Amino acid sequence: MFEALVADGIVERDRMLGPLTTYKLGGPAAFYAEAETEAMLITTLTAWREQARETIPVLVLGRGSNVVISDRGFEGLVVRLVGDFLQIEIGATGIISGGSAVALPRLARAAVQAGRGGLEFFVGVPGSVGGAVRMNAGCHGRETKGSLLSARIFDAADGSITERDPEDLGHSYRHSNLSYSDVVLSAQFHTTEQETEIGLEEIRAITQWRRKNQPGGTFNAGSVFKNPPSISAGELIDSIGLKGLAVGGASVSRRHANFFVVGSGASAQDLCCLVYDVQCRVADASGIWLEPEIQFAGVFEECNTR
Repeated sequence: MFEALVADGIVERDRMLGPLTTYKLGGPAAFYAEAETEAMLITTLTAWREQARETIPVLVLGRGSNVVISDRGFEGLVVRLVGDFLQIEIGATGIISGGSAVALPRLARAAVQAGRGGLEFFVGVPGSVGGAVRMNAGCHGRETKGSLLSARIFDAADGSITERDPEDLGHSYRHSNLSYSDVVLSAQFHTTEQETEIGLEEIRAITQWRRKNQPGGTFNAGSVFKNPPSISAGELIDSIGLKGLAVGGASVSRRHANFFVVGSGASAQDLCCLVYDVQCRVADASGIWLEPEIQFAGVFEECNTR
């Protein structure tokens, strides 16, 4: 069945992945498909499971804002969510549904324009609905679990679809219990009635804060590390003077130390080794081992940056 998808051109070979991520780094996927509907996604992943018969990597890609692809590429199947997964529905009762690939800033603005409040904080998160559910994304003191009603999850390992609420998802700080085989299809969020101008003002405030405090006009993926207890990762990195630290073409932002930016000629390996170098330096200085928020996909070389 999978060979038929390849023969029909539904699944491509050797598709470059870098342009599909915010860092614009990385090599090709061995196999690549775009799923416009839930049925197409399920068909593709089911065919892959039956073909592989073993644990062979699958990467489901939304906006590509939280992933770094290896320079060697990804030796498995990459499925990018498009079409129906980009749709937003606003119900009469104020429940807002979003497909997994919906950009969170777009979701926030759609809610505000509909006179609904509670999702404004999402304008400051450069990810998608699926990523927010998986990572319990948040900013400015708010988290996904505070607004999430439920999420529809497809388990690529057994073909089941379940509806899960935040408790079922085990949401905690930047964490859920979703497994590697779980794929977020869509999510529903509760909102409150609110004058549009009030929501727009909050969005403007968050946007202005980001412009003032975070790097703009550069290739980055937002926050690189999760915050350890009692201190932000950015403050910790800054406190030992690591702003501007570089490995190859990747460097710690001079504006915000928990943002890493890449320039011309940078490689995914540069970024991987910069993350490792910062982890080691912070651990040496503070005893804290920072845990990345960004995900590395594919095979990377061992880093010897020190």
